[in-house]
Amino acid sequence: MAGQEKIPLIVVAGPTASGKTAAAVALAKKLNGEVVSADSMQIYKGMDIATAKPTVAEMEGVPHHLLDFLEPDQAFTVADYVSMAGKVIQDIYSRGKLPILAGGTGLYIHSLVDHIQFTETKNDLLLRSQLQEEAAAYGNVHMLERLRALDPAYAEKLHPNNLNRIIRGLEVCILTGQTMTQQIEESRREESPYLPCMLGLNCLDRQNLYRRINQRVDRMMEMGLLEEAQHFLARTDLKTAVQAIGYKELIPYFRGTLSLEEAVDRIKQETRRYAKRQLTWFRRDERIHWVYIDVSEENFQNIVENMQKIIAKGLEI
Repeated sequence: MAGQEKIPLIVVAGPTASGKTAAAVALAKKLNGEVVSADSMQIYKGMDIATAKPTVAEMEGVPHHLLDFLEPDQAFTVADYVSMAGKVIQDIYSRGKLPILAGGTGLYIHSLVDHIQFTETKNDLLLRSQLQEEAAAYGNVHMLERLRALDPAYAEKLHPNNLNRIIRGLEVCILTGQTMTQQIEESRREESPYLPCMLGLNCLDRQNLYRRINQRVDRMMEMGLLEEAQHFLARTDLKTAVQAIGYKELIPYFRGTLSLEEAVDRIKQETRRYAKRQLTWFRRDERIHWVYIDVSEENFQNIVENMQKIIAKGLEI
């Protein structure tokens, strides 16, 4: 970006239940910023409790973007996110505000920060339908293994629950003869317009993070997760909702094959596994400055001050 000013961008990443929302809000209030969500599930309308979508009270008056804007039956790709988030960040910066990207979807964050330009690949509705039927017949793990045979590097980044991305990866391979990994590599030719300062929140003690996750799931149940899940699972057109942690684990309970207590334990277990996958992803990025919340958990202000020091050094503000 010769001759063009780069946009300073604060990134608050980390595993689920690590306090990203609170930290991003606190930083936004101190640094005249606005928050841009980087969460692949919080984009959907109505999926509030399961996705830990921040409430109005939790936002504390700070503007939040890319939350709660898409119907659950609508398709949304990483390329869509990069394009939409880029426009939002440009708008925030043009108004003299500091954009703060906050979330736990590593693929969204990586693709945006590194300005990945995705090659347009035509959709083949017949092929997609065939792949979806194959998934229904043989399961998500089968589809992921099929993708692994074609594009092992991309498959390694995906969980069997990410069926939409698995199918998209297969589509790209079949329709173009090129892997998604190759497309991403070739898309990195254009320089990123951002000057990122990347922060990661985590616990030094893994058990402390698991405790926070378990407590969050208990709060979700108190807030009405059961009713929310029942509402979305009753709709047969919503493949996205069935993938969400917090909904699919309750299906056996609704069918009468599992007690509610056992189903809630499964939600906690799957959320802990998801946190491990998030950490594996984020630890690959050496640009991330890690801040450990259990060092000063009793004093949230200390955490925010530590983050501010890193930002001041990284962005010289």
